[in-house]
Amino acid sequence: MEIHTKNKKISLTLFLLFSSFFLSSSLDCDKTDRAALLSIKAELGNPAELLTWQPSTNCCAWSNLYCTDTGRIYNIYLFSLNVSTKIPYSLGELSELQTIQLQTMPGLYGAVPSSFSKLTKLEILDITGSSVSGPIPDFTRMNLSALDLSNNKFSGPIPLALTRLPRLRYLDLRGNNLSGNIPAGLLHGAFLFLYLSNNSLTGEISEYYGNVDIDTIDLSNNKLEGNPSFLFGTTKPTTKIDLSWNEFEFDMTRLAFPHNLNYLDLSHNRIKGKVAKSLQDVKLRYLNLSYNQLCGEIPNGRYMAFHGADSYLHNKCLCGKPLPPCST
Repeated sequence: MEIHTKNKKISLTLFLLFSSFFLSSSLDCDKTDRAALLSIKAELGNPAELLTWQPSTNCCAWSNLYCTDTGRIYNIYLFSLNVSTKIPYSLGELSELQTIQLQTMPGLYGAVPSSFSKLTKLEILDITGSSVSGPIPDFTRMNLSALDLSNNKFSGPIPLALTRLPRLRYLDLRGNNLSGNIPAGLLHGAFLFLYLSNNSLTGEISEYYGNVDIDTIDLSNNKLEGNPSFLFGTTKPTTKIDLSWNEFEFDMTRLAFPHNLNYLDLSHNRIKGKVAKSLQDVKLRYLNLSYNQLCGEIPNGRYMAFHGADSYLHNKCLCGKPLPPCST
């Protein structure tokens, strides 16, 4: 698994741990919830993984879900089911749901059902690794703090409606067929995560994202342009920045980088100037500045010794350790 995929999943796992808590219930589950769950099972084709979902038993004891202490279903998680169907419409009948996780089901297809608009208490929606397609729907009736729609087949622009989710702090739309600009105001609050890589997004990044407390921003493998240097700065809390494989153009010479940054990938852009001396003071575990237009001697103090030649390959005229020495 690629390192950024692993980090992304760790980040979402931590987000889930901090955003919710699990309850168990000795009470029988709500009758309307039981009926909805049995409909979900039928719509999925009665997969073997849901064998415990039997009408005569307490559904709070069934696998792949959690109940509140009053017997209402508030979390449902379905992973790696061998199905070939649409997302069950009956998920929208579980009115107390706070979390939906549908992961690694390539046979899941079609659009997000309209019944999801009834899930006004939903805080975390995670539909990943499927064939679900169409435009990203309007989720404004929900109470989302985390939305992960990565590695699906969604297309069209990132909807402006997402900017009207005032609690959204984690957004992952990577690995789809999205196009158009990145709207300003997609995230709110602090400790923010934005993953939009591997799409066909264009235009410049809004300076909005330089004025909020982002922990991670990954915009790699798009068609973005302009000068994103407002994302950098010593006082910013950012730990990961990946802008690789775009068309960004700026002078790196005098830039300062967040002191907590540990991952920086600016490769495959049009970055000019010299390698910033400020990088000497940043303890990066990963640095990639390759395939740009950088020139001059590479700074060699402090933490720069950790980075090999592959961090600097295919630039205009870089020299000095770990590359060949500069001409005198």
